[in-house]
Amino acid sequence: MATPEKTRRPDALTLEVVELIGDVVARFYADFEDAAAGHALTGAQARLLSLLSLEPLPMRKLAQKLKCEPSNVTGIVDRLESRGLVERRADPVDRRVKVAAATEEGRLVARELREGLRFAREPLAGLSDEQRLALRDLLQQMLGQGS
Repeated sequence: MATPEKTRRPDALTLEVVELIGDVVARFYADFEDAAAGHALTGAQARLLSLLSLEPLPMRKLAQKLKCEPSNVTGIVDRLESRGLVERRADPVDRRVKVAAATEEGRLVARELREGLRFAREPLAGLSDEQRLALRDLLQQMLGQGS
């Protein structure tokens, strides 16, 4: 038998918050797509480059993070590699495994992508440090990263 917590309908405030989160996500993706287009990248290419700017990753791990097939990742990496934004390397831990890594130019483009996101810049600038800290902490808590 289901517990009452699982069968209880969300209250109006919860529904409103969920709707607002959806709006924020939609605006983020639209802005990210615009920033990517400004660098002649698709959204998928920009997301992959952003991931690789943090750390080199094997194709299988990239596919998991992007929630797509490894063959799709191979094509994206091929296109980014042809532009000099990504390179393939042997994994330092297991030389049989190839990892994709952002080049210096790729890391620069990834940073420009992050800095080019406009949708939240002004609204966040209008918040106090305490409000931004509280928002960060709440988002981390929602994602299971809170303390």
